[in-house]
Amino acid sequence: MTTALQITRLDSGAADFQQRLDRLLAFSADTDAAVGEAVQAILSAVRQRGDAAVLEYTARFDRLQAPDMAALELTPERLAQAQRALPLQLERGLRDAAERIRVYHERQLQSSWTYTEADGTMLGQQVTALDRVGLYVPGGKAAYPSSVLMNAIPAKVAGVKELIMVVPTPDGVQNDLVLAAAAVSGVDRVFTIGGAQAVAALAYGTASVPQVDKIVGPGNAYVAEAKRRVFGVVGIDMVAGPSEILVICDGKTNPDWIAMDLFSQAEHDELAQSILISPDAAFLDAVQASVDRLLPTMPRQAVISRSLADRGGMIRCRGLEEAARIANHIAPEHLELSVEDPQALLPHIRHAGAIFMGRHTCEALGDYCAGPNHVLPTSRTARFSSPLGVYDFQKRSSLIQVSRAGARTLGELAAALAYGEGLQAHARSAEYRVEG
Repeated sequence: MTTALQITRLDSGAADFQQRLDRLLAFSADTDAAVGEAVQAILSAVRQRGDAAVLEYTARFDRLQAPDMAALELTPERLAQAQRALPLQLERGLRDAAERIRVYHERQLQSSWTYTEADGTMLGQQVTALDRVGLYVPGGKAAYPSSVLMNAIPAKVAGVKELIMVVPTPDGVQNDLVLAAAAVSGVDRVFTIGGAQAVAALAYGTASVPQVDKIVGPGNAYVAEAKRRVFGVVGIDMVAGPSEILVICDGKTNPDWIAMDLFSQAEHDELAQSILISPDAAFLDAVQASVDRLLPTMPRQAVISRSLADRGGMIRCRGLEEAARIANHIAPEHLELSVEDPQALLPHIRHAGAIFMGRHTCEALGDYCAGPNHVLPTSRTARFSSPLGVYDFQKRSSLIQVSRAGARTLGELAAALAYGEGLQAHARSAEYRVEG
């Protein structure tokens, strides 16, 4: 006889609710000391020995022997061949998803601007794209072509001149769908390397792999730690935690739908978090029944069960506005508003990576083809950060052109403040323009 899965139940009216919720949300992103030491050794080796170290680690970790780095770089023709090899429906789906992602992100483009003051002083902002970006793509069992689209397309829309993708191919096995996604997205160069050694090659540059300005894309604990350690030498997108979904439901959605939405994140990882909030206790019971009935049909049943048992939650609240307040505290990566009038609830939501509005808007659509980016802040960082977008591949320079008349006014103001700070050279530099 199968035992029903026990998902943590909370009630917002309980005296210890906040403490229990915070315990459920608790997640430590601290890196295991052994992982940190291994990553530091790899980074140092690649920084000192370049291609030779990358080749050694690729042979060691991916069991892929190569005489030189040229043997690990894929040609544009190989990417095109991978695209042609896909079944027609899958290839068309990849192109359609890419187009939707491109159209959405084109609206994010920032423009340069200036304004001129009455005395002729011009002030403004110049927006430029990064020159070169590195894209890390997981390989092996974790092959995600959707991640290629979501990371590469915004970079290209932003105007990044060169996009270099690294993807491990353990035992030399290449994933045609990932390579086809690179072709569709306009990736410029692809190296079949992975792990901390690939991050190091992108960050420091080698004879074969040019140094990039920023590294984006998901990876395992070693990749995440490597990105954390090279930040400052290059930019990074984020160090992401486990995937999360929070569903607010008024109790009127098909409970099977909600159960499957919770599964959709739980199947990623045993550490993923799926939480449901509803004012309807009977509905929570119905979703629990759906979970118990549908779980045995899932190929990743073991992963889902562990995730829901360890980190899943069902919360009874006292109304949808309270549900929104709880959601703002959780600040989830994905938030579904599975309610009759999501537009009415939306103004109450302040912290979420992506908001899926209405009963028919499941999170899975956002993962693949809706258009907005699926690279989202996790572990409550949606309180202060945003989805990956075009703006992550653009930078801003301030423009200042002071007129002769403006120099007199601003020079006196700057000098007064500089003297107040005890910085005489600053003050005199400004005063020269007043006197001139």
